[in-house]
Amino acid sequence: MKKRTNYTPEFKAKVVLEILAETSTINELAAKHDISPFVLSRWKKEFLERASEVFKKGPSESEKELEESKEHVAELERKVGQLTYEVDWLKKKSEELLGPNWKKKSR
Repeated sequence: MKKRTNYTPEFKAKVVLEILAETSTINELAAKHDISPFVLSRWKKEFLERASEVFKKGPSESEKELEESKEHVAELERKVGQLTYEVDWLKKKSEELLGPNWKKKSR
C-alpha cells in the first residue's frame, strides 16, 4: 500500500503555475512530479477558485476565525487567572479564620 504524500502549499503553487503556463500538458507534469493527473486538476481548480481572495481587502474568513479564537483563549486565560487568585485568597482567609489545621477538622 502506497503511503499518502503531503505536499507543501509552495510546491502545489509551483506546479499549478507550471500548468497555467501551458508549457507542458497535465499528463506530462504528472509524470514529471509523479503525481496523479486527477490530483493536479483538482489543485488547479482549487487555485483558480481561490485566486480572487488574493486581491480582497481586509482579513480573510480564516484570519477572522483565528483572531476570534485568540480572543476567546485570552478571555478564558483571564478567567482562570482570576479564579486562581480567588481560590488562593479563600484558602488564606480560611487559615486565618479557622486555623492552620482547618482542613483536617472538616473531614
